[in-house]
Amino acid sequence: MSEIGASTVAGPQDWVRLRTLIFLRWTAVAGQLGAVLAACFFYGIDLDLPLCLATIGASVAANLVAIFLFPESRRLSQAEATATLLFDTAQLALLLALTGGLNNPFALLILVPVTIAATALELRPTVLLGVITMVLVTIIARWHVPLVLKSGELLVVPPIFGFGYWLAIVIGVAFLGAYAHRIAAENHSMSDALLATQLALAREQKLTDLGGVVAAAAHELGTPLATIKLVSSELADELDDRPELCEDAMLIREQADRCRDILRSMGRAGKDDLHLRAAPLLAVLREAAEPHLDRGKEIRFDTAPGPGGSERQPMIFRFPELIHALRNLIQNAVDFAESTVWVDAEWTDRTITVRITDDGKGYAPGVLGRIGDPFLHSRPGERNPRGEYEGMGLGLFIAKTLLERTGAQLRFANGTAPQAPEGGAPQRSGAVITVEWPAHRLLAPETGPLGENIPITG
Repeated sequence: MSEIGASTVAGPQDWVRLRTLIFLRWTAVAGQLGAVLAACFFYGIDLDLPLCLATIGASVAANLVAIFLFPESRRLSQAEATATLLFDTAQLALLLALTGGLNNPFALLILVPVTIAATALELRPTVLLGVITMVLVTIIARWHVPLVLKSGELLVVPPIFGFGYWLAIVIGVAFLGAYAHRIAAENHSMSDALLATQLALAREQKLTDLGGVVAAAAHELGTPLATIKLVSSELADELDDRPELCEDAMLIREQADRCRDILRSMGRAGKDDLHLRAAPLLAVLREAAEPHLDRGKEIRFDTAPGPGGSERQPMIFRFPELIHALRNLIQNAVDFAESTVWVDAEWTDRTITVRITDDGKGYAPGVLGRIGDPFLHSRPGERNPRGEYEGMGLGLFIAKTLLERTGAQLRFANGTAPQAPEGGAPQRSGAVITVEWPAHRLLAPETGPLGENIPITG
């Protein structure tokens, strides 16, 4: 006796199509009807067939009402989906009560609605449905129509097995509900966070591409502006005897010059210069930190070669995701720093390492192991003590995801230096984020982005 109710609710903020619900309920009706008829006519079990058919007919009636009263394109809200699952649970419980209660092997299917609710609905309706399911299971375990063969033989499991079956279903409701809800919540959070990551990367890529668009516009508009200037100059020369028209022609030429100057400056600012696709490591770090340099906190930069590293600062690619992610990490450090943020870089022939440290209070011990997961503070009452800011961890998740796309590995820790006394020099006592790349993932070619210089021969 299968039971399907609103099983396609996609998520806490989603809606279920009525057409899908109608189809699934017809499937449930067919399964229940087949099981009842097989029990009566194939296995010879003496059931109250009219009452069982009436119970199944309740689902048929619910479907017919839905078909005639609502359009098939209608989508059910959380409350409507909850009501549907409650109806399906009650209908199945009544059918089980008429067919032996927990002596019916299909009693296990009463776990289905609460499991669906755990994956599809929010916590409160899930708990409500779980409690109601436990109550109904307890009722049908105590009061039910026994299974009797037409020969008069009673079909019943030993009491100890009946109690064990009841306990297993109750535990299953609690365990499967909690487990499915937790997994679904994490999946929804991850899905939302990945969407935010994609949007952030798309925005950064658009900003990078905008320079090329501006340069192309400046180039394409140069010719018509030059034509306007030429024609207006000729008109001004020919209208010397008509001062009022001559002034208009001169105004057109001046405005054409102004447009040319504006486009020229925009072209210089946004030109897609191949040289700008790579830059020294320190320049990239300063570019990432630029929006936060004037926020009242000191940002100190320090670069040095590691063991075996060249004294020459490496040239690295200016990946949009790299700059955006480092900017997020620096913003996080500035948000929680007392006065100072350190951005240190070190390179060897194998690795490039960037370390971002602040002089704040550091990460809360309870969340340190989950740094980089989205929505860190989803647990009630949990708060990051690093100041009044209470984030959800999404910025760190986006930064971590984008940096991992460039081949980086991230480590999160707290500084070991003691917090500076009042008026003392700042100490690296706060959060420490270490980002390490294999050198070959970031290093620009030694010949530069334009390729090798080719000698002129002739």
